[in-house]
Amino acid sequence: MIRITEIKLPIELADTLIHQDDEIKSAIINRLNIPATDLIAFTIFKRGVDARKSHAILYVYSLDVAVKNEAVILAKFKRDQHVNPAPDTSYHFVAHSPPSLKQRPVVVGFGPAGIFAALILAQSGFKPIVLERGKEVRKRTQDTWGLWRKSTLNPESNVQFGEGGAGTFSDGKLYSQIKDSKHYGRKVIQEFVKAGAPAEIQYVSHPHIGTFKLVGMVEKMRQTITALGGDIRFEQRVDDIVIEHGEVQGVTLHTGEYIATNHLVLAVGHSARDTFEMVHKNGIFVEAKPFSIGFRIEHPQGLIDRARYGKSYSEDLLTKLGAADYKLVHHAKNGRSVYSFCMCPGGTVVAAASELERVVTNGMSQYSRNERNANAGIVVGITPEEDFPGHPLAGMMLQRQIESNAYRMGGSNYNAPGQLIGDFLANQASTKLGSVTPSYTPGVTLTNLANALPEYAITAMREAIPAFAKQIKNFDFHDAILTGVETRTSAPIRIKRDDDSLQSINTKGLFPCGEGAGYAGGILSAGVDGIKVAEAVALSLVQLSSQ
Repeated sequence: MIRITEIKLPIELADTLIHQDDEIKSAIINRLNIPATDLIAFTIFKRGVDARKSHAILYVYSLDVAVKNEAVILAKFKRDQHVNPAPDTSYHFVAHSPPSLKQRPVVVGFGPAGIFAALILAQSGFKPIVLERGKEVRKRTQDTWGLWRKSTLNPESNVQFGEGGAGTFSDGKLYSQIKDSKHYGRKVIQEFVKAGAPAEIQYVSHPHIGTFKLVGMVEKMRQTITALGGDIRFEQRVDDIVIEHGEVQGVTLHTGEYIATNHLVLAVGHSARDTFEMVHKNGIFVEAKPFSIGFRIEHPQGLIDRARYGKSYSEDLLTKLGAADYKLVHHAKNGRSVYSFCMCPGGTVVAAASELERVVTNGMSQYSRNERNANAGIVVGITPEEDFPGHPLAGMMLQRQIESNAYRMGGSNYNAPGQLIGDFLANQASTKLGSVTPSYTPGVTLTNLANALPEYAITAMREAIPAFAKQIKNFDFHDAILTGVETRTSAPIRIKRDDDSLQSINTKGLFPCGEGAGYAGGILSAGVDGIKVAEAVALSLVQLSSQ
């Protein structure tokens, strides 16, 4: 199989999603300079968009091609970086459970990292026990709507906690910048497709799924794990890890039940603050890590579409490409980096609190991305060395402080403080909405957001927004609205692990995993980390059983 990259075709010749087979076949034949009869088959590996020239937007394909005389063709193009042997992206299991296995591995948390750790262990025959503090996804959805519609927060079942993890109530973005030489990301994508995701996520350059589709997918993946012998238990919060002589012995649940295991995967997500406190109290090595703080920003989606698509903007183009997105970064004069985070085209800003009397925002889109507003986090990077030195949990404490302040500024009932962009730049409180209606529920209380974040963050953001307007016309639109606060960009801690065994550097048998452990940032990277950790657990269990 040959992989050809950088096949560019005008988007106006494509149907809704891709070009017709004949157009792609013709491009392959021309690129390789072969007779049509020598082309056996092709599949689309990746399809991106080149919109650098707004008047001539292109689809850019990477294609896996089967041809006659493959070796001859590869030799002919050996100096061409865009024609190479296609790599093997299939998944290969590293171990299978021996009959003599005496103890089952335990996975704590059932977000993307926990799901894929449990799935790989189940597919390898290890029959994992999964403990999830929240509820199964449909019951969890009801609790989440309880906050959004009735201002009632369930601290154990919300946007952060429950089956599917925080990513379930998001845009469902499935792209990442992690290095993935073993193609674990492909395994993640393929399992999602098996569970009901659109097949196009296997090749589009910025795939996403959306909340409603994610709910059904998570259920199907749970069913797969249980069918393979896994045991998934909801509303089971782990309150303690029992450690003797530096080695995990088991866990104690909030009910008092004890479960013995010497292989514990800790995949609790970036918001399990009580778990972080318990881990630190138990002497497991934890260190503070950088994260970011800021607000969500909302514009009319049409404003973003017109700015991004320029002269090519049309209803036909929107049908093919969907609502436009953006990715922005600015290095401010005070040394701070300001950037867009978790951009949600045609989405909504959602209440994402997991602790009582604290306000947190996030962004969410459905698969259609057809809501009236575009939203994104506009956030400022902060570091332990500069902003929260000393205690390993100091970043978590700072998050709590900012979120509690936002709750007070919103006037309680989980209303979020908000401000029009024009007023934010002028440092004056907003008193009434303009043409942009904020999507956050329970509701938005207009105020001056200068008091919502540290001064250095506000200063950097006031500088960045006009700078962003030079890249996206009218990004500083007066009536666009900021809603606060965005504090859960990533975990504020890292449970440090050994690079080879993936176990805690000072606690044998503990496998920190995913976003909550500080080793992922998003659905795809968390799923990939879950696979890596599952493999490490499997190899360790096999080695132990052979002793």
